[in-house]
This record gives sequence, C-alpha cells and structure tokens, in this order.
Amino acid sequence: MKTTISGLAICAAVLSGPPALGQEFDDLPKEFRDRIETARSDCASFENGVLSIEWGAVKRLDLDGDFVPDWALDEFMLSCSSAPGLFCGTGGCTTTFKVGDSVTTILNKGWDVVWMNTGPVLLAQIHGSECGGTNLNRCFVALTWDEGRWNRVGQSQ
Repeated sequence: MKTTISGLAICAAVLSGPPALGQEFDDLPKEFRDRIETARSDCASFENGVLSIEWGAVKRLDLDGDFVPDWALDEFMLSCSSAPGLFCGTGGCTTTFKVGDSVTTILNKGWDVVWMNTGPVLLAQIHGSECGGTNLNRCFVALTWDEGRWNRVGQSQ
C-alpha cells in the first residue's frame, strides 16, 4: 500500500503526541481524530497507560477508483503501554475506512487493496466464523466501492 506525503506528515504529527499536534492533526477526518482521542483516553484509564501510534496507522489510498486518496485508520498500529491487547483480539483489529462521507469499520486480521481491471478491491482476512468455521479457519472478504456504497463478496455481514 502506498502512503502519500500528506499521509506521512499526518502520521508524523499523530506520532509526536499531544504537545506537537497541530495543523496536520486537524487535517485528519473528524472520525479519526475522535477515535484516536478515545483510544488515548481508554489507554490512560488502564494504570495511566500511554498510547503509541505506529508509523502507517493512517493511510491515504484510493478505495473508490477515482484516483483521489481516501482514508484508512488501522488500529493494528495502535498500542497501549499498560494494556497490550487493548486494540486487537483473537478476531483481529479494527480498521476504519472513509470514502467521501461514508465511514466503514471492519474487524480484520489484515487487509490490502489490490487493483483489478475495473478499480480497487479491498481484501480483508476476517474471523473464520464468517465462513462457517472457527478462528483457525482462513476466511476473506472482498469489498468494492460502487455508486456510493460497498459491495461485499463473501459471507453476509
């Protein structure tokens, strides 16, 4: 996945912690700023934990095929010093995708965007129970953006 320069600047601002949060942090979608502040608060509630945001937590990538970067916030890249499993569990981690005004959250064990002939496809490894198995079974979902909504290939949500 490619990260644009503005995405790198935003992520660097988020990584630097509250004193240095400036204009770049304000450039994040409100939903992402709110989620980061909630994560920071949740972490602090566990023995004054400190939230760490790894490089690449915020990504800018084209999810709808219009060649304009959309947004992703991958909570796999968030960690809490006093509660290591706070943001991820056996079902994976939450990733939030923002296309235009639409915000979608997926619990996943990893994701990527691949380009097919007609545009981008979001592939996510999800819990095996979504495919009739257990957490040990590999299960994937494919999502494509079309006419203002996600089309999902695979098991229903």
